[in-house]
Amino acid sequence: MKARVYVMLKLGVLDPQGEAVRHALGALGFDGVQGVRQGKVIELDLAATDKAAAEAEVKVMCEKLLANTVIESYQIELS
Repeated sequence: MKARVYVMLKLGVLDPQGEAVRHALGALGFDGVQGVRQGKVIELDLAATDKAAAEAEVKVMCEKLLANTVIESYQIELS
C-alpha cells in the first residue's frame, strides 16, 4: 500500500518560502498571484494491507516525525 502525506504550514504561520515564490512570480509578470503557501509531499511504501491500520500507523509517523504539529498540518492519502 502507498501513502502520500501532504504537510503544510498552518494558516496564520508566516511562510517566507511561499512569499519568496509569490514575489518571484510577480517579477516574471504573473501579477495575479496574491498568495503562495509552500509545503512538502512525503510518499511512503507500506507493507500494511489493512487500510485502517495503515492510516493509523501513518498518523503516528506524522505526529512523531513527519510534521511539526505545532506549526504544520498534514493530510494522509492512501492508495
